[in-house]
Amino acid sequence: MQSGAIRPLTNMLPRKLFNSDHDAFRETVRKFYEKEVVPNIAKYEQQQHVDRDLWNKAGEMGLLCATMPEEYGGYGVDRLYSMILIEEQAYAMDSSTGFSLHSDIVANYINNFGNEEQKKHWIAKMASGETVTAIAMTEPGTGSDLQGVRTTAVLDGDEYVINGSKIFITNGYLCDMAIVVCKTGSSEKGSANLSLIIVEADRAGFSKGKPLNKIGMKGQDTCELFFEDVRVPKENLLGMEGMGFIMLMKELAWERMLVAIICQAGAEAALAHTVQYTKDRKAFGKPIGAFQNTRFKLAEMRTEIDFCRAYLDRCMELQLEGTLGVDAAAAAKYKISEVFSNVVDECLQLHGGYGYMLEYPIARAYIDNRANRIYAGTNEIMKELISRSL
Repeated sequence: MQSGAIRPLTNMLPRKLFNSDHDAFRETVRKFYEKEVVPNIAKYEQQQHVDRDLWNKAGEMGLLCATMPEEYGGYGVDRLYSMILIEEQAYAMDSSTGFSLHSDIVANYINNFGNEEQKKHWIAKMASGETVTAIAMTEPGTGSDLQGVRTTAVLDGDEYVINGSKIFITNGYLCDMAIVVCKTGSSEKGSANLSLIIVEADRAGFSKGKPLNKIGMKGQDTCELFFEDVRVPKENLLGMEGMGFIMLMKELAWERMLVAIICQAGAEAALAHTVQYTKDRKAFGKPIGAFQNTRFKLAEMRTEIDFCRAYLDRCMELQLEGTLGVDAAAAAKYKISEVFSNVVDECLQLHGGYGYMLEYPIARAYIDNRANRIYAGTNEIMKELISRSL
């Protein structure tokens, strides 16, 4: 049986994005996953969430909110550091840690749209791991349709009173705070009255369901959140009332890039595991990698992965320049998640019966991967976004 951590193949397409500082950071992240995460994946999957102190350990090592400004507790580094964190998570074949949502989605909402007081209060706590956060967007029955949000926040004096529920919330079970997408003002349908409100988990009326029993990604903390007459001060409003949809659209392109990154690295890890397996596993007196069908399948996958890597790294260059288009991010998320699905399926097939055993990383990768074509907007939504640019 192979271990749960592996390096990508060294003869893949050379990359030019990273400098020596990035490389040193990657080594720190790799060691963190090897020491703190990989040995505990089975435990996390059984309890359906990581240990709470893992967040504190990640914070101590500077792995949370690294791209946030230094004055708020981050390091002010570029998003390549986020890319490295996500890649190393994928190379460890881990789907349990929800660090990227916390550091690269929730933190960005606060940094980009929050006032000075909100930034100072929250980001440092997030960077240290003292506070775990979630974004409460999806609701039962709405899926990708943000215009169908039914959770309401009604202003009553100096407080918002929140009622509703959310589902499929990453980090929801352990979260100390959630940014909640609510309807404010008029109850009319549509996106015009969406607002984002910071809600602390210890507020009266805020409750959490048990971790959801998913087919894959079992170690990742995912649950329902319920709001029954939850009162929060109006100062908890993020940005301006009614501007929630615009804020969400601004950040969703980066969220889709995060999915593309983890799918790309996941495909690379799956291929590396499978190349090693085909060298070690023998059939009919020789390694299965010696058969032409195996060699051709590996060659096909390597080629597809290389092409996706070139496109993704170019998208990251545009992201760093601030010129990445919504359509390009959607294309990256759509295509690379589809390629990952095809790669992991072929890799499992090359493992034969052993590929169906959960003790093998390729089996876990096969079931964990499926959600990538759904969250951050389904791939059907990605096609719609791409088509609008034509």
